[in-house]
Amino acid sequence: MKRLILKSVVAVAAMAALGLASAQERTLKMNLNGPDNHPAAAGMKKFAESVAAKTNGRIKISLFYNGALGSDQAVVSALKGGTIELAVMNSGILASEVKEMAIFDFPFLFANEKESDAVVDGPVGKKMHSLLEAKGIVGLSYWELGYRQITNSKRAINKVEDIEGLKLRVIPSPINIDWVKALGGNPTPLPFPEVYSAMEQRAIDGQENPVSVIAANKFWEVQKFMVLSNHQYNPQSVLMSKKVWDSLSPADRKIIDDAADEATQNQRKEARAAVAANLELLKKNGMTVTQLPPTEVNKLREKMKPVIDKYTASVGEATVKEVQTELAKLRK
Repeated sequence: MKRLILKSVVAVAAMAALGLASAQERTLKMNLNGPDNHPAAAGMKKFAESVAAKTNGRIKISLFYNGALGSDQAVVSALKGGTIELAVMNSGILASEVKEMAIFDFPFLFANEKESDAVVDGPVGKKMHSLLEAKGIVGLSYWELGYRQITNSKRAINKVEDIEGLKLRVIPSPINIDWVKALGGNPTPLPFPEVYSAMEQRAIDGQENPVSVIAANKFWEVQKFMVLSNHQYNPQSVLMSKKVWDSLSPADRKIIDDAADEATQNQRKEARAAVAANLELLKKNGMTVTQLPPTEVNKLREKMKPVIDKYTASVGEATVKEVQTELAKLRK
């Protein structure tokens, strides 16, 4: 009888310990290599609020901006090791882990947000994120950075030839280096937190980023000209360390997943609504904004075709065809 009572006591204690462990408070770090008014920042704040609300404050998301936890490459390594729990970054940067993700850096891939949403939220986007799991990273969702535009401190860009000779910062990835070369520019790969000072010191002539990023970082202070080139669309991947993901209970994983989905809708809506206002802000602060005529846009596309052909081979023709098939359906 005593033995039975002892077993019962031990079982109850074990269950209590298990319940205590599952209810333990946790603080998860989330990194962004942009300021707190960056297009992804609204999503991060919404995500953190949602997780805190769904867990009654048991799980807190601590937000870090301006690359406080390291460069994108350092953060990817830390995600794999479990020392950083969450991050948001350009999906194309992850091509260093999964080569197929370089397709998100293809010039002129998407014509509009309807196309980009359908691809990243559909089978293609899910497949890309699933491939990251073998590398120790879980893809939760895709947020929007938007269409990239070229800025510089030297001259207005009214035709493709005006890009020739400009020293432009690019995201550190081979495809971005190659498309700038194809336009006659001099590509300079740099981590984002170094871009402003490089332009201020005239180490580079310019850079390319979406309007909201250009405005959020006050690039008008060191850049005079911007052309609305819309040459590339950037989805951003919301990422979690697989080591941390695997340590969560199924219920907490669902909370994280649901919170990321909710934040996605809010983030895209805010990012898109901010574009027009930010464009006016840039003009108000003295930036000269030009737009390429259709004939010049066609020249831009033609010059980039060899780059797309080159990376179709490295990304994989099957992956490129899968994306093109999805886009063809939408364009009907």
